[in-house]
Amino acid sequence: MLNRKSNVQPVVEPAESGMSFTLAGALAGAKLSIPVAVGVFTYGLVFGVLAGQSGLSLLEVIMMSGLVFAGASQLTALGLWTAPLPIFIIIFTTLIVNLRHILMGAALRPYFSGLTRLQRYVSFFFLSDESWALTIAQYARGSRNGAFMLGSGVTVLSAWLGSTALGRGLGSIINDPAQWGLDFAFTAVFISLLVGMWKGKPDLIPWLVAAGVAVATYYLIPGKWYILSGGVAGSLVGAWLHAD
Repeated sequence: MLNRKSNVQPVVEPAESGMSFTLAGALAGAKLSIPVAVGVFTYGLVFGVLAGQSGLSLLEVIMMSGLVFAGASQLTALGLWTAPLPIFIIIFTTLIVNLRHILMGAALRPYFSGLTRLQRYVSFFFLSDESWALTIAQYARGSRNGAFMLGSGVTVLSAWLGSTALGRGLGSIINDPAQWGLDFAFTAVFISLLVGMWKGKPDLIPWLVAAGVAVATYYLIPGKWYILSGGVAGSLVGAWLHAD
């Protein structure tokens, strides 16, 4: 046991070992995600309003938000929501947008490899940009509770479900979300997540590369490929710079 009077800091075990999955971890994730969930609630209202303008019913909005649970791809789908419905175009486009989840899952693999299949699969259903960023930040600080992302995801999903349903109901009142400043909420949430993940100057080059590649791809290649290309480029540069 570590002597409390000692100045020696406890050694953090490798990610593959020492992982737990407890109610306390889930509650910690749920609690720490509340500020982010407020931002999610705000741009969830935007989706609800736009979904109503696209002709989706309240039940359809709730089912999409609960089953898909991916704000960026849901908003992308609404932009393609025309009659007749281009089903395959919507599927392909949203697939491209959500390919970034492969990168997020790969980043979590060293930690989640110590969990059971049920624990991993249930947790990954609640994977979102917000819950992933908060979870990675916690693990970087030495936390080894696999239930953190589950608790975080439940909080984010609850905010998303409630706000999209409310936005659908308020569609007749909020005709233009931009007039209320709600369209900036999505950007504000991601800026706050980036600030929380900043570790210092070593992060600068990968972030700049990711941003540069994403912007270049946006202008050079049609579609949503810039999301994936920026993430892959930044990840590769980061891996190269931190390689032993």
